[in-house]
Amino acid sequence: MDTSDFAAQADRARGLAATGERRILGIAGPPGAGKSTLAARIVGALEGRAVLVPMDGFHLAGAELERLGRAGRKGAPDTFDAAGYAALLRRLRHPPESGPVYAPAFDRTLEEPVAGSVRVPPGIPLVVTEGNYLLLDEGPWAPVRGLLDEVWFLDADPRERVGGLVERHVRFGKSRAHAERWVADSDERNARLVERHRDRADLVVRRR
Repeated sequence: MDTSDFAAQADRARGLAATGERRILGIAGPPGAGKSTLAARIVGALEGRAVLVPMDGFHLAGAELERLGRAGRKGAPDTFDAAGYAALLRRLRHPPESGPVYAPAFDRTLEEPVAGSVRVPPGIPLVVTEGNYLLLDEGPWAPVRGLLDEVWFLDADPRERVGGLVERHVRFGKSRAHAERWVADSDERNARLVERHRDRADLVVRRR
C-alpha cells in the first residue's frame, strides 16, 4: 500500500492503538527522509495515546566507536547496539504493570545517546519507533522486524533528502565541505542499504 495522506496515516495508527493491547509501529527509511518528523506528528495526532522511542538512542557512544575504529562510519548498522534495541522492543511489547519502561534518546548537540530519556508508561497503547534499520534481515538487526506490528517506509525525493542532510550536519557543527563529504561517503552508503529492504514494509509513505 502507498499513501501520502497524513490523515489516512493517523487513522491507521489510531487503529493500531485501539486493539486493546500494546502495539509497536515502526517508521523506517534512509537518512534524512523525515522519519522523526513523521513519527512526532503521528504521536501528536494520537493525543497522549502514543510515545516515540527512537532507534537512534542505541548509537554506540563516541568513545566506544573510537575504540572499535568505527567513528568515521557513525550511523552504519554496526555502530549501534542492535541487540539492545531488540531487547527494549521485547520489553515494550510486554510492559510491566508496576511501572514505566525507560528508553534512551540521541542528543544531536552532544552527538551522544542519553540513557533513560524517554518514559513509556504501561497504559500507553502505541509505541512509535523510527530509524534506518528496522527492516534489515541480517545480523543482530534480524529480530527487529518481527517485534513490530507494522513498519512504514518513508520515501522522499533523493535531492531534497540529501540537501536536507547536508544542512542538518552543518547546523550541528560540521563545515559545509565536511558535511557534503560525509553525506556522500557515509549517509548515502547507508541509504542504499536501507532502500534494498523497503519491500519488507507494510506501507510506503510518500513525503510531500
